[in-house]
Amino acid sequence: MKDVRIDKWLWAVRVFKTRSMATEACKLGRVTIAGMNVKPSHIIKVGDKISVRKPPITFTFEVLALLDNRVGAKLVPNYLKNVTTPDQYELLEMARIGGFVKRQKGLGRPTKKDGREMKEFTEEAFFGFDDWDDENPLWTEDDEKKLGSRHHTPDFVIAYPKIRQ
Repeated sequence: MKDVRIDKWLWAVRVFKTRSMATEACKLGRVTIAGMNVKPSHIIKVGDKISVRKPPITFTFEVLALLDNRVGAKLVPNYLKNVTTPDQYELLEMARIGGFVKRQKGLGRPTKKDGREMKEFTEEAFFGFDDWDDENPLWTEDDEKKLGSRHHTPDFVIAYPKIRQ
């Protein structure tokens, strides 16, 4: 095999799930060889060291052999050597421990934890209002009598009867 495009090779050795993702990473400047950004059509050769930036870390691979068809996960070590430095893996572990790296507070959809905290907060705020006690209700007949004739059904309720479903 003579010529293999970098996007195709990255897909074939399972660095990216799809070839279009590999192409997009090259276009965005996330794939470099010897510190230079490469286009998706860049031809690679055995011995090249390829750096792939997948935030929060940058993986580095050495090309051991060329291929253009996707291979099984067990065969990947025959085609690339992972030479990523240990400090990059420490960054990955820190990101896992720290939770979401990019998410700013107040933006986007709340996480399950945020939802639970909001639910707990609102339940505490309305404490006592959902406790209906038939023996000691909040609204009594005496309250009805005090209102007397001032309390009446609004006209729009009479004008628009309830529609049965």
